[in-house]
Amino acid sequence: MEQFGYFGVAFLIMIENLFPPIPSEVILTFGGFMTTTTELNIPLMIVAATIGAVVGAAILYGLGTLLDVERLDKIVDKYGNILRITHADIHKADSWFDRYGFWTVFFCRFVPLIRSLISLPAGMANMNFGLFLLFTTIGTVIWNTVLIYLGAAVGSQWETIVHYMDIYSNIAYVILGIIGIAVIIWYIRKRKQTVKAD
Repeated sequence: MEQFGYFGVAFLIMIENLFPPIPSEVILTFGGFMTTTTELNIPLMIVAATIGAVVGAAILYGLGTLLDVERLDKIVDKYGNILRITHADIHKADSWFDRYGFWTVFFCRFVPLIRSLISLPAGMANMNFGLFLLFTTIGTVIWNTVLIYLGAAVGSQWETIVHYMDIYSNIAYVILGIIGIAVIIWYIRKRKQTVKAD
C-alpha cells in the first residue's frame, strides 16, 4: 500500500472481495492511518477502495450467473434426493431474491465475510446488473468511508479499530448463526407438515 498508493488499495480491496478471509477492516483502517503520514488523502482513498470493491463484487456476480436457476434445476434433478432440495425450493429462493435482493445486497455490505459472498446469489438470481452495482456501490461507500475515517482519526492506534471490528464480526456471525438455525428448524417443520398432509 505504501509503494503503490491508491492502486495498491484498490487492488487489495478487490482481492478481499474475491477471497473474503482477507479482512477489509485491516486494509481500510490502515489506509486511513496512511492519509495522516503520507500524501494520500481520504476522499481519493475512499474512491480507490470503492472501485476495488465494486470490481471484485462484479467478478463474483459474473461467476454467479454461470450457476443460474436452470443449472441449479439440473443439479436438483441429479442430487435433489441427497441434498433434500426440490425445484420448488430453488424457485422460491429465486423469487424471494428477485423481490428483496437489492436491499439484501445493500445491508449485507455491512456484514463481514457475507459482504463479499452476497454477490454470488445476486448473480445466480440474475439480479438487474445496474441496480446490483448501484446498491453495492452505496453500501460499499458507506463501509469504506466509516473505516477509513476511523483509521485516520485514531492514527497510529488504527489496530484498535481492527480489534473492535473483530468483536463486531463475532457478534454478526452469532446472529447469522441463530438466524440460520431458526430457518433450518422452520424448514424441517414445514417439510414434516407437508409429508403429514400427503
